Amino acid sequence: MEIKDKNEFQNIINSDYALVDFFATWCGPCKMLSPIIENIANSRDNIKVAKVDVDKHEDLARTYGVMSIPTLILFKNGQVVATKVGFVPEPLLTEWINNNR
Repeated sequence: MEIKDKNEFQNIINSDYALVDFFATWCGPCKMLSPIIENIANSRDNIKVAKVDVDKHEDLARTYGVMSIPTLILFKNGQVVATKVGFVPEPLLTEWINNNR
C-alpha cells in the first residue's frame, strides 16, 4: 500500500477514485490512523488506497500542500476532490469518503 515511486503514485491517483494518506513513521496520529486506512483498503473494492511517507517523498508532499500529518487526500481521475488533516475515526472517515464520491 505504501508507494515506492512517483510513477506508482500517478497510476493510483489517475484511477477512478483514490484515497492517499500522507504520513510519517514517527507521527503518533498517523500510527493511530494506519489500521483504519488498512481496513478501508481491505474492505472496499471501489477505491484505491495508498500511503505516502512524507520523509521519503517530500516532493509529493510539497506538490499537494501537505503541511501537517496525517493528511488524507481524495482523488478522482487524478484531480483532488477533498482533503482532511489529522486523525479521523473510521465512521467519520467512511462518511467523508462517501460524501465526496
